Amino acid sequence: MSDVIVVDYGAGNTRSVRAALRRLGHASVVSSDASAIRGADFVVLPGVGSARSAMQQLDDTGASNALRQRFSDGLSTLGICLGMQLAMESSEEDGGVKGLGLLEGDVVRLSEGRVPRLGWSIVEPWGRAYYFAHSYAVRSTDTVANVEGVTVAVRRESFLGVQFHPEKSGPAGLEFLDQCLSLV
Repeated sequence: MSDVIVVDYGAGNTRSVRAALRRLGHASVVSSDASAIRGADFVVLPGVGSARSAMQQLDDTGASNALRQRFSDGLSTLGICLGMQLAMESSEEDGGVKGLGLLEGDVVRLSEGRVPRLGWSIVEPWGRAYYFAHSYAVRSTDTVANVEGVTVAVRRESFLGVQFHPEKSGPAGLEFLDQCLSLV
């Protein structure tokens, strides 16, 4: 694989995602360039940040339309944490934000248990522990995995989104990223 883009929206965890990709032997570029995003072999929409400012940056740079076009073209994209949440139709974060609309569903503030959710949890049905840091959760019919009833992974066609941070999840996270990249 030669062309991995980590989408730059002015926040996010681009450094740790790129470091994890390097450990797996994959070069990557951080970019918000729409043509680079549309044409990449694999795109990572990273986590961390505010939904409103992230969507504003994605819209301002044309990256939001590029991500929609990738999805329409069936090209692989991985959303991590906020990146997964941005793929939904809307989020109640920041007083309400329209998302990319790649998947049906919305994002709501967690109301039970620890908020924010920080730490390791076993993802079901995968049976592996990953590292989480979030205060919002996805509600979607595209859910493929959960922790204690909270959606932590969604998939529709070429888009896979995870609430956990594979780049901060040690060997299990690296194995997950490697599996994602091997499918391209």
